[in-house]
Amino acid sequence: MPVRKMLLAGALLALANQAHAAPLPKPASFATCSVCHKVQPGVPSAMGPNLWGVAGRKAGTLPGYAFTPAMKKYGQPWTKANLVAFLTAPAKVVPGNKMAYAGQRDPKAAEALADYLLSLK
Repeated sequence: MPVRKMLLAGALLALANQAHAAPLPKPASFATCSVCHKVQPGVPSAMGPNLWGVAGRKAGTLPGYAFTPAMKKYGQPWTKANLVAFLTAPAKVVPGNKMAYAGQRDPKAAEALADYLLSLK
């Protein structure tokens, strides 16, 4: 393969990886979440834990944040399915958690929130 084609292929691959790594745009429904949660790397938690890097992290394990015993006991990794379930009914999925949010009633909005949170890496 000529050098120009190899360089072009490498540049396109690098751009594709950068585009893939960028977080999704915040859904409008995240406005409610942002009252308590931060989503920037390295920013201290506010009322709720910082959600940057939540994808795959075990519930109740962010260093420096005081989770309830219920959330620590839940301890499941945050997958799309777990996030959608939790965002839809936090008190049902993790009884005894301290999140005051009643839950997202719109399934599509809950999925959009989960997709957004999973893109924060």
